[in-house]
Amino acid sequence: MTQGSFSFLPELNERELGLQLQHILNVDSICSIEFTDDPHPRNSYWDMWGLPLFELVDPSAIIYEINKCRTTHERKYIKLVAFNNKHGIESCVNSFLLQRPLYEPGLRIVRQEAAGRRLNYTIEAYLVIGAEKYRRYPVPQQ
Repeated sequence: MTQGSFSFLPELNERELGLQLQHILNVDSICSIEFTDDPHPRNSYWDMWGLPLFELVDPSAIIYEINKCRTTHERKYIKLVAFNNKHGIESCVNSFLLQRPLYEPGLRIVRQEAAGRRLNYTIEAYLVIGAEKYRRYPVPQQ
């Protein structure tokens, strides 16, 4: 899966992450941390970890929040989103993955020929057991 900046690079270490966060803060952007178990390219709304980090000016405080999110959601995708709220921009200016789960079932492209030899493409997740996919909480043992 390739999403966001640095998608073809290895995971950033803590020093490199700190430098990226310092740059984001230097250009007056706001960080937020998001996570999901469904990284489909059309799934643009991930769950947010806490609130956007409006008042943080120290990268180590953001790294602390990232590590708390990693501990809580160790089997999910986690990304950092940088938002610029200046008039005329007011949008995401950067995002990149911070963590991938150990097991990634992946996505596949299904091609279907339609009327007039037009091709339709669909992106589907590889087979994942439904109970595993949609289970949010452990099932009580009887």
